[in-house]
Amino acid sequence: MLFALTTLFLMQAAGEVLARLTGLPLPGALIGMLLMLAALMVYGRVPAGLRDTCHHMLKHLMLLFIPPVAGIMLYIGPLEREWIPFLLACIAGVGLTVVVTAVTLRWMLRITGKDES
Repeated sequence: MLFALTTLFLMQAAGEVLARLTGLPLPGALIGMLLMLAALMVYGRVPAGLRDTCHHMLKHLMLLFIPPVAGIMLYIGPLEREWIPFLLACIAGVGLTVVVTAVTLRWMLRITGKDES
């Protein structure tokens, strides 16, 4: 578990460093996640400790939403004035997430040979 958490934090830190050095308009956490994906693809499999740790973290993912909700409550004034663009952005974000998830699932089912349609 310690190895897995260290690996996750190092990948995020590397992503943050790359984002700042290159000036890419992407969050460092996203770059770190892409670095992790590349490393796992090169390695060829997900180590058991990393898989188990991430599985446990995903069970408690809802706890990670507490800080953003608190931040939204802190800026309720501007949100009251601009609620329509905020609402549209939320709806568009959810729609885009659903579409990308569906396309990714179809692609994964096709390459694994489990697509029955």
